[in-house]
Amino acid sequence: MRRPGPRRLEAALREVTDQAAPATALARVQGCWREALGERLAAEAEPVAERAGTVTVACRTATWAQELELLEADLAERLNATLGAAEGEASVKQLRFVVGDAATSPRARGRGRGRPPRRGG
Repeated sequence: MRRPGPRRLEAALREVTDQAAPATALARVQGCWREALGERLAAEAEPVAERAGTVTVACRTATWAQELELLEADLAERLNATLGAAEGEASVKQLRFVVGDAATSPRARGRGRGRPPRRGG
């Protein structure tokens, strides 16, 4: 049996990463978020949930939520372009902006930050 020749580490890592990534719409959006929106916007807002094409985005402040709401159509278009969605089959149909930083997102809670306070005694 003949072994295949060595391959580039970059190609091997990309293949493993693609196979390990969850195949959900939210995971796909989170994976391209920074690329689609740019460093500045991605630092202020993070996609935290998705349902039926509506992506909920947690923003650091109410001001950012309001500003991004005004850009919603453009941002959804940029995300779909980055995701490679063909015209007419948008993965992201709508963005919904809420106030809450990344520490309150489900991903951050899984890392142990942003736990709700204990109730009772």
